[in-house]
Amino acid sequence: MSSGGIAGAAAPATGPGSDSTAATAATVVAPAAEVTPAAGAPDAGTARPADAADVADPADVAEVIGAARGRIDDLDRRIIALVRERMEASAEVQRARMASGGRRVELSREMEIISRYREGLGKPGTTVAMTLLELCRGKV
Repeated sequence: MSSGGIAGAAAPATGPGSDSTAATAATVVAPAAEVTPAAGAPDAGTARPADAADVADPADVAEVIGAARGRIDDLDRRIIALVRERMEASAEVQRARMASGGRRVELSREMEIISRYREGLGKPGTTVAMTLLELCRGKV
């Protein structure tokens, strides 16, 4: 992900497939544009409940939730595709490095990546970066 990373991503409260959204409230996530490297990233799970004026009745709640979940599903598909693309690029780097007698993993480069994700996503960015690095270190 060039320049910026994942905006508004948060892990589910109770695991994959869980539905942590209350039936009577919608959730709004602050846009990524509000986060600057100097100001730091928001903490994970900083979504805020929508104002009552944002969602007037239960039918609107269902519509808001359905639309937001559709966007989330689309984002997840795109993120997965990007992670797979990143894995391929990483394997290419590893093959080239090893073919020239180098090591498969370059720790200084990994530290740069961890720092970039932490700057972009706050403390949880470290976990995201480490997970990506683990995925991308696969066998070559």
